[in-house]
Amino acid sequence: MDRVMRLASQRAVVIFSVSSCCMCHTVKQLFIGELGVNPAVYEIDQDPKGTEIERALARLLDRSPPVPAVFVGGKLVGPTDRVMSLHLAGKLVPLLRDAGAIWL
Repeated sequence: MDRVMRLASQRAVVIFSVSSCCMCHTVKQLFIGELGVNPAVYEIDQDPKGTEIERALARLLDRSPPVPAVFVGGKLVGPTDRVMSLHLAGKLVPLLRDAGAIWL
């Protein structure tokens, strides 16, 4: 859990992902392609300690699989459904501005 929180606080936006996950790809495209954010992306399937990270994220999110898991400003925003809900409600961009991830 400590490693996840440490990694999550190193950048304004951090995405924990699995390289073959279509929902992870969708979330990364939202942040990078549509919103112009430069997130730190951790592909846990390519990390030697990925299983530990996955377990910690599953506990945090209370779901499996626990990816994508998005952190903004060091705080857990959530998986795809929560991120998309915030975006559609117009609340994601202000959150990103407050974290210093975008300057729109």
